[in-house]
Amino acid sequence: MNKFAKCITKEDMSKLPLKAFDGKIYIVENEDDIINAVSVLKESETIGFDTETRPSFKKGRINKVALLQLSSSDNAFLFRLNGNGLHKAVAELLADKEIVKVGVAIRDDIIALKKLKKFEPQSFIELQTYVKKFGIQNFSLQKLTAIVLGFRISKSKRLSNWEAEKLGIGQLKYAATDAWVSLEVYKKLLNTT
Repeated sequence: MNKFAKCITKEDMSKLPLKAFDGKIYIVENEDDIINAVSVLKESETIGFDTETRPSFKKGRINKVALLQLSSSDNAFLFRLNGNGLHKAVAELLADKEIVKVGVAIRDDIIALKKLKKFEPQSFIELQTYVKKFGIQNFSLQKLTAIVLGFRISKSKRLSNWEAEKLGIGQLKYAATDAWVSLEVYKKLLNTT
């Protein structure tokens, strides 16, 4: 018998405690920061993965990915891509077979990143597929978090300007939480098998 509920309603989710990433958040904008961040991330076997793109409210217009979030359980690295592009060391990390990258709806994220720099994505796990073997039928990150971890996360900053010169504290917390919670959902599922 599966340990997790198949689905969760918005009403049931609203009763859960609200949580966010409470580890260290690093904004990665220059070469030294990038090298240090990649070095720290390579110490992990598995990391959380997500990206953010400035929303477009014009039909047919798609903006480039502005932020890449990679997180361990304790450290979240937010790589500012607008103006900087995807650094070779980061592309190599995303192509590293030894480090598992976990996220939700990662296909489009990977396509967007490959437009910045060509790389061969390796060892990515799509949570929307992975959770099916546990009988879970809700696939949004919010619902997966509620079902597997028993808390809810805020999505209030999803449509904010990720290309802003300076990201606000709410944006930083939101971005870090998305990558971190993907990792935590995966770890919890892994520990139940």
